Amino acid sequence: MNVRAAAAEVIYQVVDQGQSLATALPAAQQGIKPRDHALLQEICYGVLRWLPRLESVTQSLMDKPLKGKQRVFHHLILVGLYQLGYMRIPAHAAVAETVDATKTLKKPQLRGLINAILRNYQRQQEELDQQAMSHDAGKYGHPGWLLKLLREHYPTQLDAVTAANNTKAPMWLRVNRRHHSRDQYLALLDGTDIRATVHPQAGDALKLERACDVQLLPGFADGWVSVQDAAAQLAVDYLKPQAGELILDCCAAPGGKTAHILEREPGASVVAIDCDEQRLLRIKDNLQRLQLDAEVLCADARYPQQWWQGSAFDRILLDAPCSATGVIRRHPDIKWLRRADDIAALATLQAEILDAMWQQLKPGGTLVYATCSILPQENREQVKAFLSRTPDAVLAEGTENGTADAPGRQILPGEEDMDGFYYAVLEKRLTV
Repeated sequence: MNVRAAAAEVIYQVVDQGQSLATALPAAQQGIKPRDHALLQEICYGVLRWLPRLESVTQSLMDKPLKGKQRVFHHLILVGLYQLGYMRIPAHAAVAETVDATKTLKKPQLRGLINAILRNYQRQQEELDQQAMSHDAGKYGHPGWLLKLLREHYPTQLDAVTAANNTKAPMWLRVNRRHHSRDQYLALLDGTDIRATVHPQAGDALKLERACDVQLLPGFADGWVSVQDAAAQLAVDYLKPQAGELILDCCAAPGGKTAHILEREPGASVVAIDCDEQRLLRIKDNLQRLQLDAEVLCADARYPQQWWQGSAFDRILLDAPCSATGVIRRHPDIKWLRRADDIAALATLQAEILDAMWQQLKPGGTLVYATCSILPQENREQVKAFLSRTPDAVLAEGTENGTADAPGRQILPGEEDMDGFYYAVLEKRLTV
């Protein structure tokens, strides 16, 4: 299949039909040559990063929008514009391949229209780009509802946060301590053409100078190393698992944190739950590659009485369902799939899970509340409300755990080149 046609169909499925990029992109890659997978991904990610800007240019170049059965060709135009404006593909090749995609999409009669639009953009590119960036959506590449929240909560960091969201994320590795220390694995990488640097806080994290195929990483198939952002790796540093403890990883898919707990503390017993059967398979796959054992359950965290009759847990990692506004650089479709009214619904769900999980924690135990969101309603406001209604809950001591008025640690996208993440460490009093 023509790569540009495949890209147009993926963008159509995400923007118009509400599919996730994680679903649409792998399906489309099945229909093209393996050597074109990276190109397809680059085009799809790029169009979704700069969608408002590309839409503005398209509106300026068209008398009327393409609708109905022709809607996929609207997205084909966006694909062409992105190549001309942001990629190093020679302009003639970008135009020719995009126009040729009309045959694959079975509307060759639209060749002339798409060719004319792309050629006109080439002639007026500077003027059209300036016009597209004259409004906030085009300038920042974010929907209005999210920009409003970012302005409200991060007025001095708006430019930095949006810029980080629109930047390609680095490739972080998590070194498996069962095989090597981080420094030992770094030395192994030094013997290859793969360059990496350490993280100042996450003890198992290495950042690659350039992303690479995981099969090129020494010992990847044997479980020596995994791919995981440094911000996500901090979960285990805050959880502090100990030998002999019973630990729950709640909302655990795809299983990176489950595995990290067991890598860090082989003597712990870990239960991993998630309510999505398909996502549970990813937990099991990860554990199998790393040769780790955990009890994996399909379960709704709001109703533990339905799936757990065992002892209370010593520690619970609650990586709560959230807006994922901290990982937009890895999932640019989040900007267009999320809606403003999702946030209140997610906050309600988080509160229900937090209350339910607290009842499964031993007195004296620790619960780490985490999200990959940067919105206070899901994070600091959530934890502050929980502390006010839960007499036996206290914020663990530590400067990174914030204050009673602003509990927890908020990591913003791009900080130490990490994803956006939030952590709060809560302890259950022995007596109230």
